[in-house]
Amino acid sequence: MLARGWRIAQMESKVPTPPRCASVAPVVNIHSVLRSREQESRPLRFLTFNIQVGIKTSRYRQYVTKGWKHVLPNGSRSNNLKRIADLVAGYDVVALQEVDGGSLRSGFMNQVEYLADRAQFPYWYVQLNRDLGPIAQQGNGLLTRVEPKSLEDHKLPGTIPGRGAIIMRLPYAGFEVLVVLLHLSLGERSRHRQLEYVRQIIEGEERVVVMGDMNSHLERVLFDSPLEDSALRPAIAEQPTWPAWRPQLALDHVLISPGLRIRSSSVVDCQLSDHRPIAVTLGLAS
Repeated sequence: MLARGWRIAQMESKVPTPPRCASVAPVVNIHSVLRSREQESRPLRFLTFNIQVGIKTSRYRQYVTKGWKHVLPNGSRSNNLKRIADLVAGYDVVALQEVDGGSLRSGFMNQVEYLADRAQFPYWYVQLNRDLGPIAQQGNGLLTRVEPKSLEDHKLPGTIPGRGAIIMRLPYAGFEVLVVLLHLSLGERSRHRQLEYVRQIIEGEERVVVMGDMNSHLERVLFDSPLEDSALRPAIAEQPTWPAWRPQLALDHVLISPGLRIRSSSVVDCQLSDHRPIAVTLGLAS
């Protein structure tokens, strides 16, 4: 009986986690100029950036000495967010991790809304993954200059809840690009389950971009993972992105399918968070 129960448990552990998501709509920024790029074919500029709720970190010890900034508001955060807005303004699609949706520590400012307004993005969305009431509203954010065909808010599986992905279908040059914006768990077991979940979502898609803070090296994310047979490839050679002041670990990645062509890619040299962002310019494969 025990052996039979163990076999059943093993079988159940191999069953893919069914998607848990909700269809949502992006917020339209009325202060920005709306424009459709569905028929345009010029390359799309993507950026993924863990902004650490607007906190700039320049030394390891500041995780302790400036840890209070994760709880309380401060003037330096506002100035840093302005610099982040100036940076993201140069892109078409921006994936943001560790944003605050409006709580005490951000001065009750929705940081994604602020960045969309200042950087003149017509569409934005904030995904709330950890709701700590007035103390913290942590999640992921999306900024886009192209109106999405569809948008979904996904809650990723994991031992500890609080990780999510934003799934967007983006019209481009008469086709659609499936864009997956995410922030994966620190634990390897949970991260593996989350990559299995992503593998289900991208199954059968020809043009795919998966980007975000994946909390692991490329080998564990793409080659020794559920994505290894997905045909995804890195849009940039593995380069360290953390810590921002002296990068040593490659934790942030952009993965693309063969239906897309890489025009340029780089780790952006800036210190506005504890991560450095990755920028990738993509077009359609011939």
